[in-house]
Amino acid sequence: MNYLPFVLLLLIACHSKKDARKKHNINSDSIPGTYAYDLAFLKKYTSVIELRKRNAGLIISKDYQARVMTSTADGDDGNSYGWINYSLIQSGKLKPHINPFGGEDRFWLGPEGGQFALYFKKGDPFDFDHWQTPALIDSEPFELVSNQSDQAIFKKESTVTNYKGFTFQIEIQRTIKLLDAITIEKELGISLGKLKAVGFQSENILTNKGTEPWTKKNGLLSIWILGMFNPSDKTIIILPHEKPNKNKKITDDYFGSIPSNRLTDTDSLLLMMGDGKYRAKVGVPPSLAKNVIGSYDEAKNILTLVKFDLTKDGTYANSKWELQKEPYQGDVANAYNDGPQADGSQLGPFYELESSSPVEELRKGKSLHHRHFTLHLEGDPASLNQVAKKVLSVSLKNLSFH
Repeated sequence: MNYLPFVLLLLIACHSKKDARKKHNINSDSIPGTYAYDLAFLKKYTSVIELRKRNAGLIISKDYQARVMTSTADGDDGNSYGWINYSLIQSGKLKPHINPFGGEDRFWLGPEGGQFALYFKKGDPFDFDHWQTPALIDSEPFELVSNQSDQAIFKKESTVTNYKGFTFQIEIQRTIKLLDAITIEKELGISLGKLKAVGFQSENILTNKGTEPWTKKNGLLSIWILGMFNPSDKTIIILPHEKPNKNKKITDDYFGSIPSNRLTDTDSLLLMMGDGKYRAKVGVPPSLAKNVIGSYDEAKNILTLVKFDLTKDGTYANSKWELQKEPYQGDVANAYNDGPQADGSQLGPFYELESSSPVEELRKGKSLHHRHFTLHLEGDPASLNQVAKKVLSVSLKNLSFH
């Protein structure tokens, strides 16, 4: 038997891993793509906290707004699930518009666009050149209040001004919890069996710290949690929903129409490519939404589930980049696939699973709450399929575009 091709492939792979470690200046034997590699990298360039329960672990960055950067279900040598922008973090520099450091649970505020937008200055056009993420949710650190082996609490006090010119004085509190298997099974009504699993949740509180009440007239705020994940040609985003009608519709044109070979939508299910090669975004309003969305990477047999608080009759902020007829008829669940901008530049590549809280009129000292739960499962495809059918009402064997 000729072992030469195998030996050559092994040498090429080893050389590639050494190149990655050298590029990112990591003195470690860990393999790129693993949790250990990302932990070593993040420890070198940012202030991190690790939560751990046996083989399940996650990494939080205080410097990056207490975001969960990544997680694993299989220990140090297991897959690292969160997308990480190595080059940006290593550079130590800030970018215009947004600093996409990565992370699979990050805190943002809504609305993004519209007459109460937080990402555009008054009078500016709603285009990428004028879009700017507020610093408090983009480049400023959060304060660590306390941490244990499976929980960490953070807070941030700041101000933010919307498109109308109203300034909000706010306090943000985030509690990140790493969950055990029993809690995960109870949360989703499933049995993990022999599946490898890591589940965690962020409990987010937004408080009015000013003297003025927050009103619909001046604009309201929502808690917006976004998870950035590693894309692949075999990854499909899954959004179950109720049957639309002429008054209740799925939003699938945030950045223009999406080709049919990248998006399919039936009466109860929306599927979108998560390959990081085409910029597209979709959203589901609360009246049609289920309280869970997900994705499936067929190549690695990774099923990701995101569950969140949902208020069916709640008022949700509209984030479309336009002056809106209905600024308080927005989405509760969104999914985004990154891709090249018009000029060829790209933020990622990554894909996102997102959820938002309702907006509320708040007097001084009153608060808004939102919980966002993330679960990654790896293992036997048949077992993953059972979970998908139970939680997402879809068979992983039938994921396709028409």
